[in-house]
Amino acid sequence: MSKSLKRVKAALEAAGLPVDILEVSQARTAQEAADSVGCHLDQIAKSIIFRAEDTGQAVLFLTAGGNKVCAEKATRVAGTALGKADAALIRAQTGFAIGGVSPVGHLSPIRAWIDPRLLEFEQVWAAAGTPRHVFAIDPHVLPRLTAADQANFVEK
Repeated sequence: MSKSLKRVKAALEAAGLPVDILEVSQARTAQEAADSVGCHLDQIAKSIIFRAEDTGQAVLFLTAGGNKVCAEKATRVAGTALGKADAALIRAQTGFAIGGVSPVGHLSPIRAWIDPRLLEFEQVWAAAGTPRHVFAIDPHVLPRLTAADQANFVEK
């Protein structure tokens, strides 16, 4: 089991949540993940990472699979200019590779926001630390686990 997958498993266990991580053929994109588990595209909780320009720190936007983060809205929500987070920053600060970034189990705390669209479902699926592992979760638990605030940051 990879270190990334172990961290996600440990984070779920520490929160007292069921640890039911599913290995699929491919879940690098939201569409691949939805197809793999047989759910609606918006039931995939995408973890989108930006770089806060003032601090260089990674910030997390959890959005529904069919939504796209609007950089201008995300900047307003974060209260700081945001830039593209490269693979090295994402790996260094979250411990995950692009395509497997989980909302939980990061190497260090990360500022986070959640798309209200995710909260319209009883269950969503999120990356479990690799491009081939996902887990189901009640989306109403995600704000507590990730310290994410609800905000409107998606394109219309």
